[in-house]
Amino acid sequence: MFSARSRLALPTFLAACLAAAPAIASQALTGLWLDQSGRAAIDIERCGTSVCGTILWLKEPLTPAGQPKTDIHNTDANLQSRKICGLTMLYGFVPDADGGWKNGFIYDPVSGKTYNANIHLAPDGTLAVRGYWQYTFLGKSQTWTRPPAPLPKCS
Repeated sequence: MFSARSRLALPTFLAACLAAAPAIASQALTGLWLDQSGRAAIDIERCGTSVCGTILWLKEPLTPAGQPKTDIHNTDANLQSRKICGLTMLYGFVPDADGGWKNGFIYDPVSGKTYNANIHLAPDGTLAVRGYWQYTFLGKSQTWTRPPAPLPKCS
């Protein structure tokens, strides 16, 4: 039924498909996402074998004094002067068997804390983001959406 050549090609083909799955999943994941609050947009992109996310737009990028917002809530005093705009807040994810990304981290500039996180694309095209502390049931989920129109980069 199958030739010797096709029997050898099938495992190679299957291995190539499995290897490509994380890249295909990350392509759908990459791009700009509005967080659930609508106050920030995060650009998700490939970072080596992982994905990472950087804040590229803020609804209110300036303090009341007219200065760019900085990471004032960070527990590390050396990092409190870095700008929120351009800050990497998602990192370290590895692909999971369901096409999502797990075992990563999400930094919350509002609290200055970093949490474990998992992310995956929902069937409706939104992004499910789950930040948690040690165990997934000790966390909070958010739904991120694509912005309805282009957003200007903050600086």
